[in-house]
Amino acid sequence: MRRQTTRHILMVRPANFGFNEETAANNAFQSRDGQLSPDAIRQKAVEEFDAFVQRLRDAGVDVLVAQDSGSPIKPDAVFPNNWATFHQEGRLITYPMFAPTRRLERDEKVLQVAFEAGFRAESRVHLESGEDAGRFLEGTGSIIFDHQNRLAYACLSPRTDAGLLDELCRILDYSPVVFHAVDASGQDIYHTNVMMAMGETFVVICLDTVRDAQERRMLENKFRETGKEIVEITLEQMNAFAGNMLQVRNNRAETLLVMSEQAYRSLFPAQIEVLERHTRLLHSPIDTIETYGGGSARCMMAEVFMPSS
Repeated sequence: MRRQTTRHILMVRPANFGFNEETAANNAFQSRDGQLSPDAIRQKAVEEFDAFVQRLRDAGVDVLVAQDSGSPIKPDAVFPNNWATFHQEGRLITYPMFAPTRRLERDEKVLQVAFEAGFRAESRVHLESGEDAGRFLEGTGSIIFDHQNRLAYACLSPRTDAGLLDELCRILDYSPVVFHAVDASGQDIYHTNVMMAMGETFVVICLDTVRDAQERRMLENKFRETGKEIVEITLEQMNAFAGNMLQVRNNRAETLLVMSEQAYRSLFPAQIEVLERHTRLLHSPIDTIETYGGGSARCMMAEVFMPSS
């Protein structure tokens, strides 16, 4: 039986976290508020990261931590899910990244942390050559996998190429589910994982971003067909990163839906009640990482599904 969740998570402790001009070109979630110096931003990001890791470990999640190297400077290294995925068949996939600074994150030393923990890569797929043609597919930022039903959901954007998604789905024997999503100003949602999160028995999604009625019906039908209860969030909640969640497992086989404190505080009581019927909720404050990085809890966690020795 294919698993939707894992208790093994790879995270990268940032060395030089900060606002990235290159990614700000199409990430409307990034902000430069001017309230903190670059040094203060770096320090607070490390503090938030360490507290988040501790909260996961206290809940029984196996967190593998790789230390980002100080050079070259990689302001977004805290978001490893965009450049690598680790699959149940032992397949390791690395991805083409939109921003040149983010391509530096593809570091074999980070992958080695998983191998040293006993996980095995039976095969390796390199998609990063797409960068030469200006074609990008940023891992589980671009793609929301429904592993149980072998589906790959993706909203198209400058960072998510439909052709590359088709290529990946042929390799994985998955079916692509492609749609378009925009924010309140009509700008493409840069990553699918800020507007949608897939659980074992539910999906959290901002359907208001899907303005094409036919695409919206297609998604709703797909969720019904695959037994996922729809938990709809608003545009305002999406902007508070309520779509950027990840369901994981702990060492007691319990499922946890992991999110930021900001995301949790944005949820309505009725939404929390529905989610708690499916899973336990876990949240941690990562305001600095969210503000300056434009990503949240899900972006910080790369799931490790590969077999172990």
